[in-house]
Amino acid sequence: MKADEIKTIAVDFDGTIVEHKYPAIGEEMVFAFATLRALQEKGHRLILWTIREGELLQEAVEYCRENGIEFYAVNESYPGERPEEGSSRKLMADIFIDDRNLGGFPGWPAVWQMLHPGSGDFKHVLKNARAHYNKDKKKSIFRRFFR
Repeated sequence: MKADEIKTIAVDFDGTIVEHKYPAIGEEMVFAFATLRALQEKGHRLILWTIREGELLQEAVEYCRENGIEFYAVNESYPGERPEEGSSRKLMADIFIDDRNLGGFPGWPAVWQMLHPGSGDFKHVLKNARAHYNKDKKKSIFRRFFR
């Protein structure tokens, strides 16, 4: 597959588009929506691929819609797909972007560079600067009080 050809990309929600706060919706991951919009502008088909179902899924879809992302499909390979009873929920996608992959989630700027290495740096504006910090990094009690 060439770097700049159109791909179907399955994207996880919790821990990838937003910080992992399931069942709540966490803060936007830095550059998530800007990168997703740029990928759509390049012609890629984006599928929301998440464990969320029912009302929690609708909340995630609406949150993405409010941030400018309409997915090609949601938890299905194409709009209106009806899997046979007993079949797996595996999607037909060229690429899966997920925080639980081997090596962890590399961040949206790295995703952009992997998919479009010849496009130069991704130009973006921080919507939520706090999301830039690694949430798993804990400050010592000493550092919290004596900065």
